[in-house]
Amino acid sequence: MAGLDISSNNEGTKITRTFASPWLETSRSEVEPIFKTPNSFKIDNKELNNVENRLSGFNSETLFFIFYAKPKDVLQELAARELNKRNWRYHKDLQVWLTKDSNSEPTPNGPGSERGTYVFFDPASWEYITKDFVLYYQSII
Repeated sequence: MAGLDISSNNEGTKITRTFASPWLETSRSEVEPIFKTPNSFKIDNKELNNVENRLSGFNSETLFFIFYAKPKDVLQELAARELNKRNWRYHKDLQVWLTKDSNSEPTPNGPGSERGTYVFFDPASWEYITKDFVLYYQSII
């Protein structure tokens, strides 16, 4: 009814090349806008800094965003390395980042663990949460 031949004889024909719009008055040129990239948007490759060098200038919230928004990506690994440099540790079981509270020192709680006050970054609420916690060393990266 739309004037498209979708019979089994035309299996190799892609509908997107022959059918730009369901409205007859819309042409393909109206669907795809003609644009030109402004010169101010063009950057020479020599002017771009290495991403690894730029991550050290980002604040922690930006690094958390990169870590959680880019799973299984090189950027996730680079953000994790930078967070580790800043004394943040990833808890494998809780799947959150934590660091020691600067106002208190943890005390040993037995072999392989310590009790103390830690600052957690909660990705669900996007805020820092401070609480007393028993940390098992095998649970952190």
